[in-house]
Amino acid sequence: MKAGAHDAIGVSADRLSKRFTHAVKGEVYAARDVTIDVAPGEFLTLLGPSGCGKTTALRMIAGFEIPDGGRVVFGGQDVTLLPANQRGIGFVFQNYALFPHLSVFENVAYGLRVRGQAGGAIGTAVSDVLKLVGLAGYESQFPAQMSGGEQQRVALARAIVIRPRVLLFDEPLSNLDAKLRVEMRHEIRALQQRLAITTVYVTHDQEEAMAISDRIAVMQGGTIVQTGSAEDLYHRPATRFVAQFIGRANLIDARVHDAADGRIAVDALGHRFLLAHPRAGMAGGGNPRLLLRPEAISLAKVVGKTDELVGAVVSRSFLGEKIEYVVECAGEQLQVVRYNAGPDDLLPVQAKVALHFADDVAILVWDDEPKGHS
Repeated sequence: MKAGAHDAIGVSADRLSKRFTHAVKGEVYAARDVTIDVAPGEFLTLLGPSGCGKTTALRMIAGFEIPDGGRVVFGGQDVTLLPANQRGIGFVFQNYALFPHLSVFENVAYGLRVRGQAGGAIGTAVSDVLKLVGLAGYESQFPAQMSGGEQQRVALARAIVIRPRVLLFDEPLSNLDAKLRVEMRHEIRALQQRLAITTVYVTHDQEEAMAISDRIAVMQGGTIVQTGSAEDLYHRPATRFVAQFIGRANLIDARVHDAADGRIAVDALGHRFLLAHPRAGMAGGGNPRLLLRPEAISLAKVVGKTDELVGAVVSRSFLGEKIEYVVECAGEQLQVVRYNAGPDDLLPVQAKVALHFADDVAILVWDDEPKGHS
């Protein structure tokens, strides 16, 4: 068990829905039947493109939006109608929402003052939390004097100084440059694990979600289409949307031939492949596609005739630790990535190549849209 995990609480969202009236579209669902269960001390991320409903779902969990249907439960207590300031949450906003006229000390102390804590206790709590986020000595600074990363740390300190039961993040790193985003996501994850606070995090960045989360809930069209670990979502996506959104994917037209003995015969790229049988509930609702990740395909030069799967190099990009190829094969253009390739391993454009991949790395996905999409 994590340190302090015995004090953490679970969070449940049960079939949360929220409708808005649009000037052109009329009544639309921003979120529909959103259901998640976050274990005590767990870090769960809501991931999806802009407009998928993830921030609306987070705001209903926080208490900033009242759902039209469903309920929110914190540690067994129904808080659906409880105001945000009575839920025991810490919220880190996308724009930090710092008070520009207040010092770092006063920004962090604000929530404690609202709660009526004594001055001495406030000073100790603020000092401790600023040390925790690496800002000891910044008490008298003002937000305008600080970098984006430092402001983000102040926002984080303000959220945790009140000792929240639940910590919520809404796209907290989107205003930072790429290098600082990587640094800050590791700091947020390390701090969350140290404090063992149940956390719900919203982002559209799949790499960010994969790096910091215990589990990820992928959202599309206002609903959650799949929940799982980063490994589950990457290697066993339930739909075409998840396959394309989590990492890079080759999605190849395929035809299911037959299935027996836990294997399924699939025709694609002019060949027949025997794949592991898809999980129950995955099939149906659209055309099947054969999913191949770029790094799962290996390439070899073709010399003479062969019965192997053969293609031609269309383009290549040398990116230091890896080379990215586009290979045309049976009318499909496939992305292929080779890592740690030496100078003698470069394949020229127009070269004929044999493509190899293990049957167990290819899976079938379908074009299912989430139920209730509007």
